[in-house]
Amino acid sequence: QVQLVESGGGVVQAGGSLRLSCAASGRTFSSYSMGWFRQAPGKGREFVSTIAKSDRTTYYADSVKGRFTISRDNAKNTVYLQMNSLKPEDTAVYYCAAVVGSYIYTREASYDYWGQGTQVTVSS
Repeated sequence: QVQLVESGGGVVQAGGSLRLSCAASGRTFSSYSMGWFRQAPGKGREFVSTIAKSDRTTYYADSVKGRFTISRDNAKNTVYLQMNSLKPEDTAVYYCAAVVGSYIYTREASYDYWGQGTQVTVSS
C-alpha cells in the first residue's frame, strides 16, 4: 500500500503556472502507475493525466494536452503535474492517485490509493 500527499496548489491568474507535487510513502513507489484527477465543486472527479511506472508512457485528457506535463522521480517517491497556461475552468481540487500496474490508466475505478487533494484556483 501507499500513502499520497499532494501539495503546490494555490491561487493563480489566468495564463499563469503552478506545479503540483504528490509525495508517496513506501519503498515500492516504482511499482505504481500514477494519475492526476480533478474535481470542481458539484462535479464528478475527472481524469487529467497518467504516467506509467517506467516513466516512458504518459497520457493526457484533451482539455489539458499541450498545457500540462506529468512527470515522476522515483528516487524521491514523487510525481509532479506542471500546469501552464491555466484557465478558469482548470479550477478544482486536484487529486493524486496510485495503482500497482504496468500501464497508463484513465478511469477513476482503476486506482486503489488517493491523496487528500490540493486546491487550484484560477482567476480571470
